[in-house]
Amino acid sequence: MEIKQSVLKNGLRVITAERPQIETVSLGIWVNTGSACETLEDNGISHFIEHMVFKGTKKRNSLQISEDIENVGGATNAYTSRHFTCFYAKMLKDDLELAADVICDFITDPTFDNEEMRKEKEVVVQEIKQSTDTPDDLVFDYFQEIAFPNQASGRTILGSIDNVRSFNKDRMLNYMKTHYTADRMVAVGVGKIDHDKFVKIIEDRMNSVNTHAKFEEDLQKYVGGCKIIDKDIEQTHFVLGFEGASYKNEDYYKYSVLSTIFGGGMSSRLFQEIREKRGLVYTVNSFNQALKHTGIFGIYAGTSQKELNELVPVVINEIKKITSSKVSDVELNRAKTQIKASLLMSLESSSTTAEIIARQMLLFNRVIPTKEIVEKIEQITKDDLLLVAQKIFSSKPTYTLLGSNGKDYPDYDKVIKLLK
Repeated sequence: MEIKQSVLKNGLRVITAERPQIETVSLGIWVNTGSACETLEDNGISHFIEHMVFKGTKKRNSLQISEDIENVGGATNAYTSRHFTCFYAKMLKDDLELAADVICDFITDPTFDNEEMRKEKEVVVQEIKQSTDTPDDLVFDYFQEIAFPNQASGRTILGSIDNVRSFNKDRMLNYMKTHYTADRMVAVGVGKIDHDKFVKIIEDRMNSVNTHAKFEEDLQKYVGGCKIIDKDIEQTHFVLGFEGASYKNEDYYKYSVLSTIFGGGMSSRLFQEIREKRGLVYTVNSFNQALKHTGIFGIYAGTSQKELNELVPVVINEIKKITSSKVSDVELNRAKTQIKASLLMSLESSSTTAEIIARQMLLFNRVIPTKEIVEKIEQITKDDLLLVAQKIFSSKPTYTLLGSNGKDYPDYDKVIKLLK
């Protein structure tokens, strides 16, 4: 797979990874903006823009967008996260220009028609309501809010209903003008693709994009704390977190390996002790959620109310074990193999490869060779993981419960006491 890079006159980066053995192309434009870049008043606007561009551009209405893509057997979609907004497509190689034309139009020529906006606002409102009716989604919203209080990174990606209903064309165009700038975007194509042709296609459609605009972006600061939400549901959803690693933290891969050992699969410590040996949960896992400036290392479990008072001490006992003694050779080697295999298998997908390339460019301004990542993983030792575990679990905890329904549960003071 040969990776080539070019930079347009306005600063937009264009990257291709040629795979001549396949007959398709995955392509997209990634923008270095998301909910972590929004003000309180604009919370949710990145996600709403992502919806609205599909409702029409100057060249195509919403039906024509769908028909033009699907008539040639392609597919297009988008997503918004805390740091990124992405518009992408997968097509047969001969339809590259059509797909690029549609995606570039999303960024350069959205119409934001008032009637379409009125309807789409209600669609997003229903999405917000659906999220609030999904406890294992909702508990993470509360968890994020407590970990990063009064910060953009502590707010939901969807925004509030009031915010969504307040958005108008001028606000959305102004947000795109200041956030959708060439220096904050990257266009990526992976598959049977000619680099020079792709660069010319993007250049012809994106040369009007502003080079640069300044705006204030929150620096995430992990705080921690507690939130207990009574809700009459069958399960209680439990999240316990600590300060984790940012994307750029030199220990990022150590956190990933530790999370894999601790709660990353069916062979992990949490799964074996809590589900297999004790039968306390159906789902239990750990995670390192990386952000630009920090992160969260967390543990999630869903259990019945009557099992909760047993679950929490068991989780904390596993924390004590991993901070007081080194992991085994078997655990370390298995975790390394799992992460390397996951990375290499993900690269078999052209869409995932495009995603990885785009994120690396936006975060590090370079495409990181797979060999370099594998070497970093291989170099991790048992001593490294012990030190990282001690660092993580010595930070202030973030503790969230949803579904306690007013009954007895371990409170924040008890969690802190157990951790000591």
